[in-house]
This record gives sequence, C-alpha cells and structure tokens, in this order.
Amino acid sequence: MELVQKQIQQLDQRQIQRLEVLQMSALELRDYLQELSQENPVVDLNDAAPPEPGREDEQLQHLRWLADNDRQNRYYQGLWDYESDPIARIGVSGGLEETLPQFISRQLDRLSLDGETARTVRFLASCLDGDGYLRTCPQELARDCAIPLEAIQAGLAVLRALEPAGVGAENLSQCLELQLERAGVGGPALAIVRDHLESLARCRYRLIADKLGVPVEQVFCAQKTIRELDPRPGAVFDRPEPAPYIYPDIFVEEHNGHFLARSSHPERPAFHINGYYRDLLAQSQQREVRDYLRQKVQAAQEVLQAITQRQDTLLRCAQAIVDRQEEFFRAGDEALRPLRMADVAQALGVHESTVSRAVREKYLQCQRGVYPLSWFFSRGGAGGDVGGAAARVMLRRLIDAEDKTHPLSDQKLCEALAQAGCPISRRTVAKYRDELNIPGTSGRKAREA
Repeated sequence: MELVQKQIQQLDQRQIQRLEVLQMSALELRDYLQELSQENPVVDLNDAAPPEPGREDEQLQHLRWLADNDRQNRYYQGLWDYESDPIARIGVSGGLEETLPQFISRQLDRLSLDGETARTVRFLASCLDGDGYLRTCPQELARDCAIPLEAIQAGLAVLRALEPAGVGAENLSQCLELQLERAGVGGPALAIVRDHLESLARCRYRLIADKLGVPVEQVFCAQKTIRELDPRPGAVFDRPEPAPYIYPDIFVEEHNGHFLARSSHPERPAFHINGYYRDLLAQSQQREVRDYLRQKVQAAQEVLQAITQRQDTLLRCAQAIVDRQEEFFRAGDEALRPLRMADVAQALGVHESTVSRAVREKYLQCQRGVYPLSWFFSRGGAGGDVGGAAARVMLRRLIDAEDKTHPLSDQKLCEALAQAGCPISRRTVAKYRDELNIPGTSGRKAREA
C-alpha cells in the first residue's frame, strides 16, 4: 500500500450552474427563465402587481402547495395552456393543418364505396410515408394486418386514383408512371420512367435512344416532360419546421474610428424577486414559510449572479474578437484573420473552455450582417495571416474570373492563391471548393459548355 497526496479541483453546484448558464443561447436562456418562473414563485419575469392586502393566508397556502406539487403543477398548467390556446394546436394532430391521410379521407366521402373498401383505403393512407409512397408491399400488409390480399389490392387501386397524382406508389419509378398515365402521356417518357431512370440520371441520352429505337431528340423532349412531374406528391402535406429565429447577443458599432461591442440585452436584470415575498420573508412568524422563501430567494439570486457573469464574460469575449478582427468590420470576409480561442482566453485571463462556452450559439450583429461568434475563430487553415474565410473568398474570385473553356485545376488554384499571399495545400483547396459547392475542373467546364 502507498499513500499518495493529490490536489483535485471540484466544481460545486453554484459553479456548475454558472457554466451551464454561460453556454446557453439566447433562446435557451429565455426558456430556462420561463421554467424558473414556474418553479420558483418569488421570480417575476415581468412587472406584476403585488398581491392584494389581506390575502396573506391564501398566499401561504399557495406556497405550501407549490412546495409539494411544483412538478405536477407545471405539467397540468401546461396542459391547460395548450388546450385553451387554439393557436398552439396549429400543425399538430387535430390542429388547423390538413394531413395527407385527412386529405385522402375527404376525397373518399365523395365516392360511392362500400364501407370495407373505404376503411381499407383509409388504412393504406395511414401507412404512407412523408413522400406519399407506400413502401410496404401489399402481401406484407395483408399478412401483418390480417386483411385479405384482394381487399388490399382493391383499396390500393382506389388510393392510386386519388389526388395527388402518384400517391400510393411503391417507388419513384411507379410514382412518375402513375402521373404520366393520369396525364395521358405515353411514348418514350413512359418507357424511360419504367426502365431507364438511372440512365436518365446519368445523362446517357444516346444509350436510352438506342435502346428505345428513337431519335435522341425525343429523349430530350421526354426528359423535359419527366422533370415537370412531382417525385414527392405527399411532401406538400409535410408540416414545415418552424423557422429558426436568431437573436443577436452582441451589437458592434463604430465610434471615433474604433469598433465597440455592446450587449443587445437591456441593462436591467432578466427578472426581479417579487417584493411581496421578500417582505413576507422578513415579516412572517412561521418558520416553515421563512425557510421555504429563503431557499427560493437564494436560488433566484444565484441565477441572477450567473446571468450577470454570463453577460460580462460574453461581452469581454466579443470585444476581444472585435479588437482582433477590426479589419473584417471595415473590409469584409477577405480581411478576416486567423484567431484561436486560446488567443482570446489568454488575453482575458480565462480558460479556453470558458471562451468556448461563452461563444457557443451566440450571435453578433454588425453592419455587414449577423454572424455566429464561433465564425470568427480559425486555426489559420490558409497559411500566413490569411484566415480560412478569406481564403474561401479569394478562391471563389479566382474561379469566377477563370477561363470557362479551360477551368483551373486545384493545383493551378493552389499556385495562384500562393502568389496572392495565401499559401495553402492542394488538398485544402479541394476542401474549400467542396464547401463552396463548386464542382471540379470537368464539372465547371461541362456546365459552361
């Protein structure tokens, strides 16, 4: 046995909370405070009127009830808010948007179908995927759901005759075939979607023409017809993802030739402690009430301190970034310089992980637009004093100015960038070109031909 002495730093709960708050985005912090206000009765996010005089006993009962039932209260209050707000139901089952199965069901109401067939079609509609395809074969559906195969096939025939055209197909080929048949189109277009879609995708027009025994011009006409079809007839019923909102945490403004970072949040605290409960803590004679309120007030104060520290650290990090990237705010992407989080951490006298947490999902707004703070960091992928973003700008300019009949290879681009003061490897050129969605030499030449 051996006795070893070690020095270990451990984070207490308060430090952990401050680190968690530091790395929260603006939206995450807002949701966190909303939840805090429901859990902690002393927290007021907005200016609320104090309780009426003479309601102390009622408030004390409410406090005791909250202490025992916080979780249940939040759950049922959330259900109540959901049920009482019809806007909250938009886009959900039973809400104000129509789904593909509902759209198909409404069409069935206008058809003279027996009850069994109608039920089968509604069942098949419920099995469609987001593209409107029925990926499961009829035999498997019949076996798994104990429905006669004949009934499945009859229902499938009805389903494929409904709108939108192509719904209920097993694959892309059949989906396009159903649409062409609905439109009364045959000839090369129908033959291509049945047997030659892969060749069409590879632009093998001459091969398709030879196999079909038709002039290549007819293949081109068929391609134009096929491109007008909808490969995902059910996609129109997809519920769109909510548009992401970006709330800038930092504004950058120019003052007397220098750029300064300022917080976009108001100077006042994110919330305040309810004055009634603060007075009740000082005046109440019941120990149980005082202990409960003291715990809640202390928890709220610790969150306020964490938010204040978050704002201070974020603002210091942002100003350090602005100071080192000042030329970017004057000239744009091409002037962006390599910058490491370790450089900012050293300037601020904090750990690199603190900078990483501070800039996580935080955004900066300046006259050039809105940028994530993490965008300003790079490890100098483009040698010298040129950052990765600037290298991408220079690369795009070279490609835009090249002779389209003789596009530059990645090696030639590498040499041209080196002459412009941006020495990077050919592999990095290829990487940046892919990130910019720019094809290689042959792709650019074929596109211009």
